[in-house]
Amino acid sequence: MHPFHLPDWAVARGQGLNRFDALEPGATALVVIDMQSAFVGDGEVFGKASSRATIPAINTLCAAFRALRAPVIWTRQTVSDRAPLAMPSWQYNLTDPEVARAVEALRPGSSSHALHPAMDFHEGDALLDKYRYGAFSCPDGGLARALARRGIEMVVLVGTLTNVCVDSTAREANMRGYKVLVVADACSAVTDAEQDAALLNLRLNFADVKPSAQVLEMTKGAAP
Repeated sequence: MHPFHLPDWAVARGQGLNRFDALEPGATALVVIDMQSAFVGDGEVFGKASSRATIPAINTLCAAFRALRAPVIWTRQTVSDRAPLAMPSWQYNLTDPEVARAVEALRPGSSSHALHPAMDFHEGDALLDKYRYGAFSCPDGGLARALARRGIEMVVLVGTLTNVCVDSTAREANMRGYKVLVVADACSAVTDAEQDAALLNLRLNFADVKPSAQVLEMTKGAAP
């Protein structure tokens, strides 16, 4: 698991923009970003131990949010050849064997595209395919609709990769007017350096960043 430390100066500077010490009752959703076999499983194209290390924290948060009757929304990074969902033709060099492997892993129907079996997905949760790194940039618009339908004002983000899809989604959510809370030890990157850089910039500009233990305490305070 990545070590978690934000310098005091970053917290002090960021809290004027994004400091959230309580969840919005009845208006907070947990969004789990891309905890698919492709990104989590041992031997998978993007699989890494750092993502597997976050599984207990993510599953515990899912249970806590369900106990609040708060939405739990899962995304899956997805590749499509169909416009407008398809990425630009220059985006992926399919002559590169690793790129081709990654693209196939993220196609619907692939076992790698599915949520990792260790993830505690429940039938009442929402499951959305997304076709861009940032969930709000997805031409499908699934996350934006799901949040609007539920009257959500605050999103709590967990998942992978911290510096790619979590970061992109957090920035987009902030710009759309959502309160954004990123759970540090429930997110993962390839390296500690990438994790640290992403969390630092998020805390400075786009989101509050807290450890899962603190967020779990916040769920108790939001209990009906």
